[in-house]
Amino acid sequence: MSATDAERAEIRRLRSPHTIREKAEQAFAMAPEDASHWRLDLARLPDVVARVVRLMSARYASPAAIPYHSRWRHFATGGHDRIAAFGARLREEGADAERRLQAHVELVITSVLIDAGAGGAWSFREPGTDVVADRSEGLALASYHLFAGGGLSSDPAVPLRADPDGLLSVSEETLARAFQVTEANPLVGLGGRVTLLRRLGAAMRGGHPADQMRARAKGGVLPAATILEVVLESLSTIWPGRHEIAGVNLGDVWPHPRLGLVPFHKLSQWLTYSLVEPLELGGIRVIDLDALTGLPEYRNGGLFIDAGVLVPRDDGLLAGVHAVGSEAVVEWRALTVALLDRTALEVRRALNVRAGVLPLAKVLEGGTWSAGREIARERRPDGGPPLRVESDGTVF
Repeated sequence: MSATDAERAEIRRLRSPHTIREKAEQAFAMAPEDASHWRLDLARLPDVVARVVRLMSARYASPAAIPYHSRWRHFATGGHDRIAAFGARLREEGADAERRLQAHVELVITSVLIDAGAGGAWSFREPGTDVVADRSEGLALASYHLFAGGGLSSDPAVPLRADPDGLLSVSEETLARAFQVTEANPLVGLGGRVTLLRRLGAAMRGGHPADQMRARAKGGVLPAATILEVVLESLSTIWPGRHEIAGVNLGDVWPHPRLGLVPFHKLSQWLTYSLVEPLELGGIRVIDLDALTGLPEYRNGGLFIDAGVLVPRDDGLLAGVHAVGSEAVVEWRALTVALLDRTALEVRRALNVRAGVLPLAKVLEGGTWSAGREIARERRPDGGPPLRVESDGTVF
């Protein structure tokens, strides 16, 4: 049964970054009320801003030098330019510009989709360099070598690809081997990552995301919100067990008794940010990055809890483990989006720069994500998040 005009309009609304911000502001307005799971202490926000500014100043010569928050960063872990090596291999194989863009997009999509939290006990040792990395950097290296080794291609003669048949054939055993998973080196959400890759394979039978993005670029220019639109349209079928409207999977959208359906699209927005540089490498200029929102995950969200900006009303909240769709987690994520916008504004004021010089994508990278990691390590020996959320490898 096809969707009605009203249903299609609602799907579009829930896929819009504007709606993510709208719901975030509703959660922010609700926070002073006793019904909210969180209390706001905005007097602590300057501490967050100061931490972010300190990290930016220590790591970068100027705000303009800060790169975008992107998976692209992690492929340079340990000081090795793996993207340059990847591009050189593609040219050696005779790939034309169109195929090189497809391959870079495939690499980023597959790496981002399996970038949900790894847990505190897992790490990856890179063959050939002995670089050891955990968490996001480790996942980036593991996924890079899985791809570069032909692990996602159905044709051994063309290893640098992730095609439908290759993705559909991925097994837990394959991924566990590629990610060096053992009893002593466990990876959280292994099965969920396999499910996403297989569903990506099925989704790509309907067309290549890179081709769809190129087709929507007008005069070689593509708004960031359009990239997100393509991502959400082309990958909507991959998210397991999500809410649907007229048979359309909504993805990272969760019900709340007072806020209604609350969208986040964290992995999809992380993917959109991460596609900016591959697209620009392929000759497509990306504009209007600030239409996207901050990423509501455990580093950014954990920063505000650890810094005392977000305070649980129930003292036991941080002691438990919560479902990703629970009221407390939905509110925490929505408040994170609202607080990231406010943090970005105050960081720009502190550095006396415009949004054009320091867009949200750079504030995240410069930035709030690193500040979240830093303060987590100060607070807890394993550097884990302050709020524990059950992960199936498809949201965080």
